[in-house]
Amino acid sequence: MKILVMNGPNLNMLGKRKSDIYGGLSYEDLIDIIKARALDLEVECEFFQSNHEGELIDRIHGLDFDALVINPGALTHYSYALRDALEIFTGPKIEVHISNIHAREAFRNRSVVSPVCTGTIAGLGFTGYLLAIEFIAGQR
Repeated sequence: MKILVMNGPNLNMLGKRKSDIYGGLSYEDLIDIIKARALDLEVECEFFQSNHEGELIDRIHGLDFDALVINPGALTHYSYALRDALEIFTGPKIEVHISNIHAREAFRNRSVVSPVCTGTIAGLGFTGYLLAIEFIAGQR
């Protein structure tokens, strides 16, 4: 089983962003943590991060994965184009947010991608990614 772990704008800056919201670990640390758990679960994870909406959409259009874990970053709140691309992929897809988007600024409280995702995990830090791949691995 191949899981695409996709991260949107500014997530490459983990470790440099507000540590009280995003923690102090880097994007590379996140990848290492997920890789270790994926090895335990015997699933393959591919990682893709872009600060560009079109690149994220193009990657989804590849449709060469079995499941998707996505943190769309700020695109969560307004990208109907990303939502439509996610809708095309019919496999399991879990929306993940490091922070609790529902406890932050009002503009972050709404996700336009949630309705086309299998589930959403928010506010659990990097653990949210691990829970997402564990859920997906359990679906095989």
